[in-house]
Amino acid sequence: MAKKDRFTIDTAPLRKYRDFRYLWTSGLISNLGSMITYVSIPFQIKEMTHSYLAVGISGAVELVPLIVFGLYGGVLADAVDRKKMIWATEAAALLATSTLLINSLQSRPSLILIYVVAGLFAAVDGMQRPSANAILPRIVSHGDLPAASALLSLRSQFGVIVGPAIGGVIISSFTVSAGYGVDVATFVISLILLWQVGAVPPNEKAEKPSLAALFNGLKYAVSRQDLLGTYLVDLAAMFFAMPNALFPFWADHLGAPWALGFLYAAGTVGAIIMTLTSGWISTYRFHGRAITIAAIGWGAAIAMAGVVHSLIWVLLFLAIAGASDMVSALFRSTIWNQTIPDELRGRLSGIELLSYSVGPLAGQLRAASIASATSLSFSVTSGGVICIGMVLLLAGLLPKFRKYDATTNEFSVAERKKRESLNE
Repeated sequence: MAKKDRFTIDTAPLRKYRDFRYLWTSGLISNLGSMITYVSIPFQIKEMTHSYLAVGISGAVELVPLIVFGLYGGVLADAVDRKKMIWATEAAALLATSTLLINSLQSRPSLILIYVVAGLFAAVDGMQRPSANAILPRIVSHGDLPAASALLSLRSQFGVIVGPAIGGVIISSFTVSAGYGVDVATFVISLILLWQVGAVPPNEKAEKPSLAALFNGLKYAVSRQDLLGTYLVDLAAMFFAMPNALFPFWADHLGAPWALGFLYAAGTVGAIIMTLTSGWISTYRFHGRAITIAAIGWGAAIAMAGVVHSLIWVLLFLAIAGASDMVSALFRSTIWNQTIPDELRGRLSGIELLSYSVGPLAGQLRAASIASATSLSFSVTSGGVICIGMVLLLAGLLPKFRKYDATTNEFSVAERKKRESLNE
């Protein structure tokens, strides 16, 4: 990479790989709509109940379905056509959003049904993401994986920035139902685009779906300290310092209820700036070190956001937190994509899903519970401080993770040689 391009995102995968283009575009549209629903659900619950815990529960009900179906989805991702799995789960998400739309149109919407659908979303997400993650090394070359991961992150960030902003305008100008309706439309477009992606059949070495196959994946993950570190550090960071459940109340606390969408989008503004300047990531070798420093930065920024009481400063610190989290995410995804054998990729993607999804969901309940018992500011700041301590502890206990070097790591070297031999 030329020096002038070192801090510019590499868009080569979009030009070089047809299936990646369709997959990327489909997700861009789908994520945009999903983030509108992401804002609509807690807003609707807040308006119905005016309760911290009621909003926090919307995240808690997703935990068990996400764990169960995330692990099972990982097993299936190694045994079935990954493109077909993505399409089927996208269709299921369309049905779930349609249910929310119908419920919101009732004179007295059901809170229980909202919780049930939130759980269904988690189950569908758990089934889809392992295949969505595991498909990448099959449609992009080994050397282009860091760039492709950055582009996928950029896609997600666009949805997180634009989706909540659009959602906030739709909700305030029209109704929650309109927000759900837009999401339904985006799913339809996404399904049409996904249909254009070519088949991605299972690896010839893949095991049939079974508990034994699942445990083999778990055994592999635990056997590698470098992988274990990526999971545990992210879990700690998200569990102790994820404040999103507090955003509807935080906006009121700051005297700016109109800024709810900005609170949701602030972290992603930082993340997207980091992604757009991510060219250096392809050449930086010490991934474990980068993840550790980034997770500490996340915790510190969240802690400071809880201390200040100005909207501008809160948004600034949330943006810094988002930038830090994106550095961690990009290096974690690079380790996963470049070191895990294809026949295990689906199952390990299921474990990865739990590491970066269970933490935020449980963290939302933690944040809401602490805020309810103490105060919003204490919940946010204490979580950030504890996050820093836990990350330092884990980095000290996992030296192979902390010292990970992409040029010498045995698993990275083995996968690179394998991909090179296949292309000869």
